[in-house]
Amino acid sequence: MHQPPEFHDRMLSLGLARVSEAAAMASAHLIGHGDEKAADQAAVNAMREQLNQLDIRGVVVIGEGERDEAPMLYIGEKVGSGEGPEVDIALDPLEGTALTAKDMPNALTVIAMGPRNSMLHAPDVYMEKLAIGPGYPVDVVTLDMEPVERIRALAAAKGCETSDINVCVLDRPRHDDLVKEIRRTGAAIRFITDGDVAGIMHCAEPHLTGIDMYMGAGGAPEGVLAASALKCMGGQMYGKLLFRNDDERGRAAKAGITDLNRVYTLNDMVTRHVIFAATGVTDGSILPGVKRMPNRYTTETLLMRSKTGSVRRMTYSNPV
Repeated sequence: MHQPPEFHDRMLSLGLARVSEAAAMASAHLIGHGDEKAADQAAVNAMREQLNQLDIRGVVVIGEGERDEAPMLYIGEKVGSGEGPEVDIALDPLEGTALTAKDMPNALTVIAMGPRNSMLHAPDVYMEKLAIGPGYPVDVVTLDMEPVERIRALAAAKGCETSDINVCVLDRPRHDDLVKEIRRTGAAIRFITDGDVAGIMHCAEPHLTGIDMYMGAGGAPEGVLAASALKCMGGQMYGKLLFRNDDERGRAAKAGITDLNRVYTLNDMVTRHVIFAATGVTDGSILPGVKRMPNRYTTETLLMRSKTGSVRRMTYSNPV
C-alpha cells in the first residue's frame, strides 16, 4: 500500500524560514507609514507566494479569518505545490500591523507547521491564556487558580518573593481587574500594546526578557501560534475559549469544538512535533527588526524545531 510522504521537519524548516523572511521584507518598506492594511497585505502576498513554492500539501488552520473575511491566506486555504506531506499551517503574516504602521517595537511575521491534524482549529474568538517558561513542575500554575494564587505559586517554585515576579499583560480595559489582582501581590507588570504571541514567547527566555508569566485574554488563533512556539522553546501554557454571543459559539461548532468549557494545555493545542519561524519586522525584545540599507535588506529569524528543541537565530541579507 502506498504510504503518504512523511513530515520531515528538518528538511522543511529552512523553507519555513524563507516564508517568514519574505513576509518581513515585503512589509518593511511600510514601517512607520500609518497604513496597517497595506503592510498586512504586503506580508500576506509574500508569505503566500513563498508557501506555494514548498513541496507540501498544506492547509491553513490558523490564518487571516474566514474565507469571506480574508481573501488571502484564509482558514481552510490550500497552499504548497501539491506534492509532499500533508501539513497544518498556523500563521500571522504580520503580528502587529499597528506596531508596523506606527514603527513601534515587537512586530513579527510568524508561521508554524506540523503534520496534518496536529493543531487545534481555534475559532476566531477570545482565549484566556496563561503561560510560564521551562524548568517548573507540571501544573505549578493553572487557569483554575486566581491570579494572586498563580503568582504566589510561581514565586515559591522559583524561590523568590512575589515582588520579584514580572507578568506580561496586554494593555486593554478588559484586563483592569486582572491588573489590580497582580498589583496586590507586589509583582511587576510589563504591558504590551499588541502582539501577544511575542508576549507569550517572552516567558520562554526569562533570563533575556525578564518576563516570568503571561496572563490575559487575547485571540484564540494567536494562542495556537504561541503554543507552537513554546512547544519548541519549552514552557507551559493553558488556554480556555471565551464566548460573548451565539455567533461565536457557532464558530466553535463549525471548528468541531463541542466542549465549550474545556481548558487546553499546550499539548492539546499542538499535539505533535512542529516547526516554527518568526522574523523581526520592527526592533523588539525577541528579534531585531528589518534593517533597510540603500540596496539591501537584512533580517533576523528565529527558527525552531520541537522534535530536537533546537533554536536557531538566522541572519539573512538580500539585495533589493
